[in-house]
Order: sequence, then structure tokens, then C-alpha cells
Amino acid sequence: MFVRTESFSQFLRYYPIISLIVLIHIALFAVSALPIFPQLWVYEQLAGVNVFIKEGEWWRLITPIFVHMGFAHLLFNSFSLVLFGPPLEKHLGKAKFLALYLASGVFANIITYLIKPLTYSHVGASGAIFGLFGFYIAMIVLKNHFITRESRQIILPIVIIGVVMTFMQSGINITAHIFGLIAGFVIGWISGRK
Repeated sequence: MFVRTESFSQFLRYYPIISLIVLIHIALFAVSALPIFPQLWVYEQLAGVNVFIKEGEWWRLITPIFVHMGFAHLLFNSFSLVLFGPPLEKHLGKAKFLALYLASGVFANIITYLIKPLTYSHVGASGAIFGLFGFYIAMIVLKNHFITRESRQIILPIVIIGVVMTFMQSGINITAHIFGLIAGFVIGWISGRK
């Protein structure tokens, strides 16, 4: 389920939403490295900065999902999406997968805005990625046949490790991780009950 055996062109064809999201990640990261822009221009324009959201810049509830600070941040989130996203894009279809991903990320960013101080700023796809994890957990609870035993043995430890690491590393938006996970679980629960 989580092993990728497709060629690059097959992956693009089978999983166009994931491919597009990763392309946006890379493009924004590349633009931020261009000498024609100030070094933090992308971050300044698109980060989730609570004070700017309060002043009406509501796009900052969406755009942080696609912006990353540092190559390791970009690589980790994009790799997580490429590894764990395809079974869900295949199962849900393009539109529902995109809705799950964005809803989880935006919900995580809204709660971050409501809970964190006005001076708080953040970027990254982690809230949306944790939403995918939450969806998997809901499917494990409701539809045991959706995920094989072997895949459960992969996803459950990764979710547990992800949640534990959320509290052990500095600079992590704990709120986004936890509420992205909750959003994905609720969406999965509603979807699985139908």
C-alpha cells in the first residue's frame, strides 16, 4: 500500500493531485531561492502570520500549507505526501482527496490562529499531512478491510511516532499537527460511516 513501484511518469498520471501539490512546494521553495526576490519574500507574503490574518489577509489560512522553510522541511513533508497520499488519492478520487488535504490543513491553521498569539507565524504542510494520518486512523477503526494488516503495522507506529515527535522538537506547530490529525479523523469517520 505504501510501497511506490510506479515510474515517475506513471506516478504523475496516477496521482495528479499529489504531483501538483509537490510541484507547488518545490516551485515556491525555488522562487524563495531566486536572487531577484528578497530571501524571505515568499515567507513574508504567504506564511500564516496571525496578526496579518486578523487584519483580513485570510489567504494566509491556506497558503502556509504550501510553503516550507529550509530544504529538510520541504523534503520531509513532500516525501510524506508522496509516501502516504497515493492510497488515499486512489481510494477517494482527486476531488475528495484534495478536499481532505486542504480541509485538514486549513482547519489546523484556523485553530492555530485562534489559539496562538497574534505574533505567531508558521508554514508547512504538516497539518494537512497529519490530516491524512487521521483519515487512516478512522479507516482502521471503521473499515478494517480498507487497510491490510501489514499496512496497519506501518501507519500506526508512524502516527504514534509523529505525535510523540511533535512534542519533542522545538519549532513545531503542535496545534497544527494535533488539529490536522483530528480534522482528518473526523472527515474519515464521517466518510466511513456512509
